[in-house]
Amino acid sequence: MGAVSWFSRRRRKSAGGAHAEAVDAATLAHLEEFIATRRGVEAFIELPTTMAKATLLLIAYDGEWTRRSVESVEWARKFAARQGLPAYDAGVVGYPQRMRDYNARRRSAR
Repeated sequence: MGAVSWFSRRRRKSAGGAHAEAVDAATLAHLEEFIATRRGVEAFIELPTTMAKATLLLIAYDGEWTRRSVESVEWARKFAARQGLPAYDAGVVGYPQRMRDYNARRRSAR
């Protein structure tokens, strides 16, 4: 049996494919439920920062939205593709006006 270094263990663990890009079941269920119960959903992918993981922002046709942390930008892209959603880099295209309008409607309703 050869010596095992910390780096070889880490490399083997992170090479786990699905484990390296897993999203918890509750998050996945929430995202899928949002898509199934709204029309015109688009995905906006937010890059990770030093303080937060990558996030997936789903915005429906009327501006209603939900945001969840995901394991990686790649996971978010693959999820959007599997769901047949158009996907955009939020840092490049920004957020749609309908989202801001939805937020304003909610604020004024309070």
